[in-house]
Amino acid sequence: MTKRGVLYLIACAAGPAQFADDGVRRAQARGWDVCLVLTPSAARWWEPRMKEIEELTGHRVRSQYKLPGEADALPKADVMLVAPMSCTTLNKWGGGISDTLAIGLPSEAVHMGVPVLAMPYFNRAQGAQPAVARSIADLRAQGVTVLDGPDGYEPHPPKQGNPTAYPWDRALGAVDTITGQP
Repeated sequence: MTKRGVLYLIACAAGPAQFADDGVRRAQARGWDVCLVLTPSAARWWEPRMKEIEELTGHRVRSQYKLPGEADALPKADVMLVAPMSCTTLNKWGGGISDTLAIGLPSEAVHMGVPVLAMPYFNRAQGAQPAVARSIADLRAQGVTVLDGPDGYEPHPPKQGNPTAYPWDRALGAVDTITGQP
């Protein structure tokens, strides 16, 4: 299978992040060369299995900014998918706070012509916070494709999330559409 390009899958510390390998495999099955970037909290979840996920992707997993003068460890991204996107990441990103690599990369990329998509995973109580709607609107105004509602992820009732049922294929289908891939 011909590789479509490089996809940065950026996973935040939301339930489905513990199954990011499922998202990686599904993207690879579609022909993407996948680089995994994790928030620092999500990276802690993956610590015992980091070697496994690095072998799966063929790339180092990043969760911290590199030091000045260090070479980039990952190839240049053709597209970025922030999934699952936590409520915390959404609101920090929407407010222009890029204190983690997982926010900083897509924050810059969308203004450099790289397609950036984001699909949340949080509950209805979190989604009811007024900052959520503002942050989604702010990201969309910048050109980020936010996959929420019927076309993405609809917040689940509190304490009733099912991280294993996260719709990776819906998110990856949107990546294919936005990049013009069949």
